[in-house]
Amino acid sequence: MTIEDTWINICQVDDIPLLGSRLIERASGNIAVFRTADDTVFALLDRCPHKAGPLSQGIVHGQSVTCPLHSWQIDLSSGEAKAPDVGCARHFPVKVESGHVFLALT
Repeated sequence: MTIEDTWINICQVDDIPLLGSRLIERASGNIAVFRTADDTVFALLDRCPHKAGPLSQGIVHGQSVTCPLHSWQIDLSSGEAKAPDVGCARHFPVKVESGHVFLALT
């Protein structure tokens, strides 16, 4: 199976609050889908690498989200914590086509 076979239409871009997120619930771990000020969309596992805080409840700024528990800043494009913190939240591929957001569960 290739990534082209795994794309799932999850919502429209406008369904995600600007500078916010939408939560995709699943048994193996929830996914937070974020929208930045310039309508770029990212998806991360909804667990901060520090203490598993819900990233979906964090503050989106630029291309980062700040965890609501201990203010770790996580890069939305990679899931990497920004220095001096170290750790990584799992990143999921997303694409936007004709206003629809597609998520790849690879």
